[in-house]
Amino acid sequence: MSDYPTFNRQTKRWENVDFNKAAGHKGKVLKTSYNKKDVLLFANATGAQKDELHLLYELHPNFATLPTFPCNLAFKKTHQDVIDFIKESGAGPIPGVPPFDPQRTVDGERSIEIVNTIPTSSEGLDLEIHPEIVGVYDKGGNMIMESKQTLLDAKTGTVYARLTGMGFGMKQGGYGGPRGPAEPPYPKPLQAQPDAIHRYQTTPETALLYRLCGDYNPMHADDGFGQRAGFKQHILQGLGTWNIAAHGLLRELGKANPENFVRFKARFKAVVYPGDLLETRMWKTGKREGDVDEIIFETVATSPGEKPRVVLTKGLAGIRTGGRGVSKL
Repeated sequence: MSDYPTFNRQTKRWENVDFNKAAGHKGKVLKTSYNKKDVLLFANATGAQKDELHLLYELHPNFATLPTFPCNLAFKKTHQDVIDFIKESGAGPIPGVPPFDPQRTVDGERSIEIVNTIPTSSEGLDLEIHPEIVGVYDKGGNMIMESKQTLLDAKTGTVYARLTGMGFGMKQGGYGGPRGPAEPPYPKPLQAQPDAIHRYQTTPETALLYRLCGDYNPMHADDGFGQRAGFKQHILQGLGTWNIAAHGLLRELGKANPENFVRFKARFKAVVYPGDLLETRMWKTGKREGDVDEIIFETVATSPGEKPRVVLTKGLAGIRTGGRGVSKL
């Protein structure tokens, strides 16, 4: 019997499903490349400001890449033009797992760990993304896939970043698979008032700008597409919100120096509409590993005329809050 499920057209269900077969599956290695213009575009799309010129100007003596830039490279691959997002979505066949429907799949959670400084371009490098399935879970009739990716230079073996994510397949479960591991306890803030707050006013064009970083899902540009998915219009990319928050932590607590950014993780709770005000609230937990402080955070969105709602939750980051800043020369 094949390790891969088959679709029964009569029952409209997948057969030969066994989520346990997926754990440890290594996907196709992806080649990726980017240039300085891509790095500058990403900084602009995620809210870098004029006083962070080292993120926005390639001739600045301290020109640097925002650390979360690699999160879009699995979309971009080596493309230098727009792509058919729906056609190119998906991780390829996975043992025991039905294919995800990209039109009913959203991000559940994302994290990144920076191992080495992210280069300002891939020139001279042979960058690869090595994907692996951690596990596939069945919760409440939904299918959840936990995966990890390693960004490395195939020439030298240098690892630049490790990324993890959870894809949430709405109403694509119900096969009696494992529910997944128990979550570790989430740290509590030391005080009620945040140690820092970052505010970012999105505009009706924010998602249209961010999509040029590689996330060309029509849901982030086409109001009709968004409405068919149950939203009132097109929505901001979840990773757009995630990266705006990451930049906020770096700016407010890491002195805008990418070298002070170590790791970052958050769960997606609600959608953001272009035009919303985003407010990321940050607390130090008092826990430190070496010179890296543990930070918890949440991001709240406010649509005009509506009550605030939490859109990123269970945020956890490692930031060198005592690290050096960047010269503004």
